[in-house]
Amino acid sequence: MSVKKFMYVNRKAPYGTIYALESLEVVLIGAAFEQDVSLAFVDDGVYQLMKGQDTSEVGMKNFSPTYNALGDYDVNKLYVEKESLEERGLTVDDLMPLTYEDENDDYKEKPSIRVVTSEELSAIMDEQDVVLSF
Repeated sequence: MSVKKFMYVNRKAPYGTIYALESLEVVLIGAAFEQDVSLAFVDDGVYQLMKGQDTSEVGMKNFSPTYNALGDYDVNKLYVEKESLEERGLTVDDLMPLTYEDENDDYKEKPSIRVVTSEELSAIMDEQDVVLSF
């Protein structure tokens, strides 16, 4: 039996709705069951990976540190759409420095985030068995 590829597409800002937190929880559950999991961040979803999130004014718990655990669950394919970053005046330097340890390369720490064009992301989505949008 082959492992199915699951992509979770995050389109919403991290706070104000439950979508971002629910997506993160589903990703961690899927990874715990050894699914081949990847995430895409498009539109306002790119804000989910911003450094220095402060939720004190919105009265919600800041769950962004949980993204640091993704590498521990072998979730190391995080695709951020280049156009979404640019439309919001952001660069990869505005995002959290998420990494994983590559067991195939002497456990060298490598970046999990890959900035891709919308065209590249479309091709990556086509390779998935299941795509879920949040």
